Amino acid sequence: MAKKNTTPRKFASLAEGLKAFGGPPPQHPLITVLNGIDSSVEFNPPEESHVLSYYKIAFRPNIGGLLRYGQTHFDYNEGGLFFASPNQILAPDENQSKEPGCSGREAVILMHPDFLMHSPLAAKIKRYQFFSYAVNEALHLSDKEKQIILGLIRNIEEELENRIDELSQDVVLAQIELLLNYAQRFYKRQFITRKTINNTLLEKFEQLLEDHFGDERQSDKGIPTVQFLADSLAISPGYLSDMLRTLTGQNAQQHIHDKLIEKAKEKLSNTDLSVSQIAYELGFEHLQSFSKLFKNKTSQTPLKFRARFN
Repeated sequence: MAKKNTTPRKFASLAEGLKAFGGPPPQHPLITVLNGIDSSVEFNPPEESHVLSYYKIAFRPNIGGLLRYGQTHFDYNEGGLFFASPNQILAPDENQSKEPGCSGREAVILMHPDFLMHSPLAAKIKRYQFFSYAVNEALHLSDKEKQIILGLIRNIEEELENRIDELSQDVVLAQIELLLNYAQRFYKRQFITRKTINNTLLEKFEQLLEDHFGDERQSDKGIPTVQFLADSLAISPGYLSDMLRTLTGQNAQQHIHDKLIEKAKEKLSNTDLSVSQIAYELGFEHLQSFSKLFKNKTSQTPLKFRARFN
């Protein structure tokens, strides 16, 4: 039996991607809107892993109950937003069944990074971490939020279809930035409205850290990475950090560092291990890295901290 090709298919341009998805030619070489909410346009990604060379913002009207967060179904039924950045691998969920009316009926903005060149948004867009969220971390919208997002998508669509002139790019970029800022706000709302779920995730996250640092083989495993912890929780690193920041004011990396310092203080105050031995047991390859982190976090060296207990 021939082995199935698992190499993601790459689309280098909007025109190439739209042709593969069964869509019309782009309205502009670097940006286009496919509005399947207000028309019969359907946008069907290939049923294989693929990589886009452009940004994708997609609103799907019927995702309530389809997507799950761990073992919990989302509770919003007015649709939701998905974001993808260039070079991000997108793959269909083979275990996810589709309800009638969901396939292809969505409003999609596709935007090549070159469209942002020489604009302030080119640098700012990297601040929107939701472009690196996984599909199951979609932004679920209330009816009022849906109307705001669809209004902005329609404005962009109208501008591209009817008013291509020297100001069109500035107008479209302003609408996109406004959409992204609303998405940022709505994601913060989602973290709050799903506080019970996220508190459970926080407990699991903290338990993962405790188990890691309580393992006698910890020195062999090294310091846990944000990627490792996110994978263990079945969420993306960006979503994990944003969720933690909303709940605790600190991102995932800061939580890891705090746990390292907590364990270091325990060993410095309760054992006779040398500072280098403690650094090794905590997973540091170099003593200097441990000492630098400890001083940054406590404003004193490990030896000075230990002297308080002698």
